[in-house]
Amino acid sequence: MSVADYTVAESLDETALRRLFLDARTHNGWQDRPIPEATLRHLWDLARMPPTSANCSPMRVVFVTSAAAKEMLRPALMEGNRDKTMAAPVTAIIAYDTRFTELLPKLFPHTNAREWFEGNDALMHETAFRNGTLQGAYLMLAARALGLDCGPMSGFDKAMVDKAFFPDGRFKSNFLCSLGHGDPAALHPRSPRLTFEEACTVV
Repeated sequence: MSVADYTVAESLDETALRRLFLDARTHNGWQDRPIPEATLRHLWDLARMPPTSANCSPMRVVFVTSAAAKEMLRPALMEGNRDKTMAAPVTAIIAYDTRFTELLPKLFPHTNAREWFEGNDALMHETAFRNGTLQGAYLMLAARALGLDCGPMSGFDKAMVDKAFFPDGRFKSNFLCSLGHGDPAALHPRSPRLTFEEACTVV
């Protein structure tokens, strides 16, 4: 069954769906094409818009682009991730703000949302981590929408990254995502995915 069989009024066309989902891949090799800062700003302006709980928006991003910043990141990378990360024009450190509640009066002014979290560190962490992760996924889709490829990874030493890039302890790293124009020749065969019947239940 083709993507067209699932389309509804005003849905994206098949070209867009393929760009975002069906043909998009996790890239391990990169073309030598720099990413302008203007593109990273455009990426942020898209990724910040989808929903988070009470608009809490806890994701914070460091776009690692310079040689000096890459050298700061290098020691924290697992060996299998090191060369491909160093070759990427940009690697985003997707982090979350452990004190996101301080910005709730600006982001969610309708009510005193800060009091929901007072004295409940577990809820604060769960909210920051879940919504920061959601925003990281939004950022990846936004990158694909702008014609970039993504190479997300979790194979790194979070403590080392936090010490190097977030020394005051407020932000905590979640995952990394290299960004750029992928090299199709470096792709591996696509791994299988679960079918609807294997993963879903309609009740």
